[in-house]
Amino acid sequence: MLVGNKADLRHLRAVSTDDAKAFAERENTFFMETSALESLNVDNAFTEVLTQIYRVVSKKTLEIGDDPAALPKGQTINVGGRDDVSAVKQVGCCSA
Repeated sequence: MLVGNKADLRHLRAVSTDDAKAFAERENTFFMETSALESLNVDNAFTEVLTQIYRVVSKKTLEIGDDPAALPKGQTINVGGRDDVSAVKQVGCCSA
């Protein structure tokens, strides 16, 4: 998904809407412009991303069928334990 941010700052635009749409079409991706200031499409952008993820995952699940051996194998990523977080907090700028 391609998201054009800060659509409210039209006078500072570096890429035209038409160019962005054309790029998104060439790359076979969804395009949307957003502006948090004007509350334009911010929620819609998140909803669209989640909808597209759901569609892709659902399609892959249907292609796999009922064969559990065909399920993709995930990879475990260790992002640190509880002790790691405590150590970071102790060294931070605001600790006593």
